[in-house]
Amino acid sequence: MATKRDYYEVLGIAKNAAGDEIKKAYRKVAIKYHPDKNPDDPTAEDKFKEAAEAYEVLSDQNKRARYDQYGHQGMGGNGGGPSMEDIFSHFGDIFGGGGQGGFEGFFGGGGRGQQGGRRVRKGSNLRIKLKLDLEEVANGVEKKIKVKRYVACTTCTGTGAKNGTDLKTCGTCQGQGQVKRVVNTMLGQMVSASTCPTCDGEGKVVTSKCDVCQGEGRQLHEEVIPINIPAGVAEGMQLSMNGKGNYPERGGVPGDLLIQIEEEPHEQLKRDGNNIMFEQYISFVDAALGASIEVPTIEGKVKIKVDPGTQPGKILRLRGKGIKDINGYGRGDQLIHLSVWTPKNVTGEERELLEKLRNAQNFTPNPGKNEKGFFEKVKEYFQ
Repeated sequence: MATKRDYYEVLGIAKNAAGDEIKKAYRKVAIKYHPDKNPDDPTAEDKFKEAAEAYEVLSDQNKRARYDQYGHQGMGGNGGGPSMEDIFSHFGDIFGGGGQGGFEGFFGGGGRGQQGGRRVRKGSNLRIKLKLDLEEVANGVEKKIKVKRYVACTTCTGTGAKNGTDLKTCGTCQGQGQVKRVVNTMLGQMVSASTCPTCDGEGKVVTSKCDVCQGEGRQLHEEVIPINIPAGVAEGMQLSMNGKGNYPERGGVPGDLLIQIEEEPHEQLKRDGNNIMFEQYISFVDAALGASIEVPTIEGKVKIKVDPGTQPGKILRLRGKGIKDINGYGRGDQLIHLSVWTPKNVTGEERELLEKLRNAQNFTPNPGKNEKGFFEKVKEYFQ
């Protein structure tokens, strides 16, 4: 799979560009690479789509913030970018056009954002919440989810007409989906366009409704959809799958499936960015004499060494035991915070032992002095 270019580079703008700058840059690139203007350039359509994808993200504050933080992987890796219909349907208005997707004035009509001379409609998006445990967040995972969504009616192929053929061209707009009105002003004649009230912008009217979908052109369908979740996603992040939303009534392109990530808390481990945090309690004896202890990680339990004379609050680092970076910049670490555990209740025998230790020469903290004398007394006690 080819690596996607940086969206700011695609539009030729700085990362602090304002909204008007982004719109102006997109308009310039889209006109330059419009496929109808470059019939002999096989790469023009890809560049045209690339610019539309960049504009879709950078013109939306939430998407732009997510992109700035997580890069392309934060936008979801499914769907392969917008289709030509999506582009004309969503962004044509920034060129000041009407039913021709906004390019009529530049390229003489026949815009690709049409179907039979009318503007393509897009169905509604579906939104779901997906819960992931820490292991799935750390390494990425494929999930299969069951969703109910509207798809094109197989009987009428999404037209809403009986047998898919009982349609006629709208007499009001002559199949254009829009009606135009000429207004005389002091500056001359002005032409305005609006959605045709007869066909609701579809360009055609149904003469006999489909018996299966009752003229809607769509049916409710239950589907199992596989979703590839990249490693390193975070709570609240939203991924998208193009074309996996609802199909609109009587034709158009499906909406998107939006997946909001929810992280389930781990019983022992906590996430801090790409690092994993864990608090390990050790006894006074283990802190003083050293020990080998077992700690949990997202990949299972591992043994670590506690050096003799370890002080409370020391942090041990397990490199590469954290979460993969969503942009592919390596992996975080696991940080283990050592705390010395002090028992709240002791038996009589234990109290006697502790009293002997308290009377030992080095029990009172005095770093670097007489440590040997203290440990010798402990050794004598157990002999």
